[in-house]
Amino acid sequence: MSNEEKKVQDEQLQQEQTVEAVETESAEEEVVEMTIEEQQAARIAELEAALLTSEAKVREQQDSVLRARADVENMRRRSEQEIDKARKFALNKFAEELLPVIDNMERAIEMADKNDEAIKPMVEGVELTLKTMMGTVEKFGLKQLNPIGEAFNPEFHQAMSIQESAEHEPNTVMLVMQKGYELNGRVVRPAMVMVSKAAAGNIDTQA
Repeated sequence: MSNEEKKVQDEQLQQEQTVEAVETESAEEEVVEMTIEEQQAARIAELEAALLTSEAKVREQQDSVLRARADVENMRRRSEQEIDKARKFALNKFAEELLPVIDNMERAIEMADKNDEAIKPMVEGVELTLKTMMGTVEKFGLKQLNPIGEAFNPEFHQAMSIQESAEHEPNTVMLVMQKGYELNGRVVRPAMVMVSKAAAGNIDTQA
């Protein structure tokens, strides 16, 4: 082999080595680029997962705050209702004890001889006392039930007897034997009444 042929062969070999080196370097660069992209993708996925977790925690905390607010509001409302109920019906027992006194005063007035001048001042005093007492208890929600002429209502009235009547519509209170009372809308004592009925009619007197 001549020197020129050897020189050409060496140059070809050198070129091949150079090409191999360039290809190897390119392959290494591609590997490096892929590794960086994978790392970036992994980091993005990690950040997205952390964001989702944070958002879930925020929503959970918001729900907890809303539930706590609802619980506080419900507790406040219940407390107000209980206070209001206690205020309205605190006098219930006292009213029950007071009713016989009112009844006796009314009976005394009804049975008194209005024409007797000797007892007239006493009767007037009882009437004034009764009027003052009724005005006072009414301020606290105690209301008298005197349903004469009204339709019978088993929620507020207790039928003691039923009588046929041509002058009254059936199921009408003809006579009040004892007045009833309610305290802020709740019956303390039903009115004891006589109820009318038609000649062949019946009425349900169950309270």
